[in-house]
Amino acid sequence: MAIIDAHQHIWDLRRARYDWLTPTMHPINRTFHFDEVVPEQRQAGVTASVLVQAADSAADTAVMLEAAARHSRVVGVVGYVPLDRPEEAAEQLVELRRNPVVVGIRNLIHDQPDPDYLVRPEVEDGLQVLADAGVPFDLVSVLPRHLELLPGILERHPTLRVVIDHLSKPPIGESSREPWWTLIGEAAQSPQVFAKVSGLYPGTNPSNWSTASIRPFVERALEVFGADRLMYGGDWPVSVLAGGYSAVWAGLRPLFDELHEADRDAVLSGTAIRCYQLPPELLARAGIEPEETQESHTS
Repeated sequence: MAIIDAHQHIWDLRRARYDWLTPTMHPINRTFHFDEVVPEQRQAGVTASVLVQAADSAADTAVMLEAAARHSRVVGVVGYVPLDRPEEAAEQLVELRRNPVVVGIRNLIHDQPDPDYLVRPEVEDGLQVLADAGVPFDLVSVLPRHLELLPGILERHPTLRVVIDHLSKPPIGESSREPWWTLIGEAAQSPQVFAKVSGLYPGTNPSNWSTASIRPFVERALEVFGADRLMYGGDWPVSVLAGGYSAVWAGLRPLFDELHEADRDAVLSGTAIRCYQLPPELLARAGIEPEETQESHTS
């Protein structure tokens, strides 16, 4: 069975600027190269990865593209273009898409002081650039407001595929599951919305999580999205703060193992292949046979 980690980072502090990586983020406030996680991925049976941007810069995207050129395990890159400057975004997207490994775009909208940043006219124009190009948008949704805005955005951009990272950070360990519980259900009503089972640990205390504490939120996601719109992400190296790659995989695996085979295959590879339209030649390069992807490409 192919397993694709649909949400992995790398970063190089010598090459790009990561303002959010402050000394308080120790022990991840350092450079992380792709090679470092490969042994743990192999032990977990992970076949391939989609690298996801960690800074709003071309330099960060370049770091990922260079890693993709060196490592056959990289089957996709979610890079950056400036959505608030739509003309530049369109030009940069054309150039990036000359490389088939570029399969999506993300901006760190959760670092913007304005919670309504996504509905600024210029940003909406940038989202339409992605919609016109058929390129998914990874949404770093961490506030209820981010999910509240999503239905309206999708009404205005009905062909835009959106990937909600980390299930929009559900309230793990908190006394109430609202408003996340309702808002994630409303977001899932749009068939072009996907979500990642990734990064499921409390932001204030990332190590304070367990399979039992995340189970209700994963089950809710399965209820409203279905397995065919959910995908696994290891969130390394941010996951180092939550115990590391192997610990996070060990915590998620019991939930995946409870699924029927077809649903498990969707969450672990099929959804990522369909949503990001991962190129067959890159999948083959990673050792994922065509018969493993045929159903995902045609469904």
